[in-house]
Amino acid sequence: MKQVLGCVRRADQDFGMIARGDRVVVGVSGGKDSLVLLYALSLYRKFCANSFELSAVTLGMGLSPVDFSPVAELCQRLEVPYTLRETDIGDVVFNKRREKNPCALCSTLRRGALTNFCQETGANKLALGHHRDDAIETLMMSLLFEGRLHTFHPVTYLSKQQVTQIRPMVYLPEKEIIHAARKFGLPVTKSPCPANGDTKRAEMKRLLDDLCRRYPRAREYMLNALRNTDQYGLWDRQIDETFRPARLARMEEE
Repeated sequence: MKQVLGCVRRADQDFGMIARGDRVVVGVSGGKDSLVLLYALSLYRKFCANSFELSAVTLGMGLSPVDFSPVAELCQRLEVPYTLRETDIGDVVFNKRREKNPCALCSTLRRGALTNFCQETGANKLALGHHRDDAIETLMMSLLFEGRLHTFHPVTYLSKQQVTQIRPMVYLPEKEIIHAARKFGLPVTKSPCPANGDTKRAEMKRLLDDLCRRYPRAREYMLNALRNTDQYGLWDRQIDETFRPARLARMEEE
């Protein structure tokens, strides 16, 4: 967990993610990424220079039944208020709309439900479990399918909802998340999504794995490129989603 917390602290310091008095909601899907983020932030709040409140929410997707009671028990142990909110997002995406590209619509609907929850509970920050490899995979998708250099930002202000998205694990390699989830016995839940593992993002993951077998430090150098704001400007400022092109938004969500 030392490696995880070190990356979270560095991201917070570099991007000013958490301010004193913030009310932070962690979107917990039950996957390894969001559970490690929840666990890390529950520890980070104990020594963070800026005191903040922490809570967690899980969206039931209306797909096959999932037992989230282990997640609720973890939150109780961590002293983090927890809410399970049922939705019909899965039914809308796969049954009513029958989307050929379900990830984009699903992500948009989930993000809307999460920001609505933040508004209802008075939270001003939404913490998401995206990590270093997610950022690089998004960069690859943008390059190969959009012809652009673009990825999601560590901090994004949603002006319409007046909620700020933060991604405290943007510096953290996925392998460290896997290790932490196993070491601390976090209750990882298998995704019920019918498209799980069959997406452009999964394809990018396999492509990067192949690339790193030949060039072991490829991911590290790509992260450095994202951070090199003087040359590339990809992570140089907060982005207001009101002004983000729709096609880039769709690519980011996939």
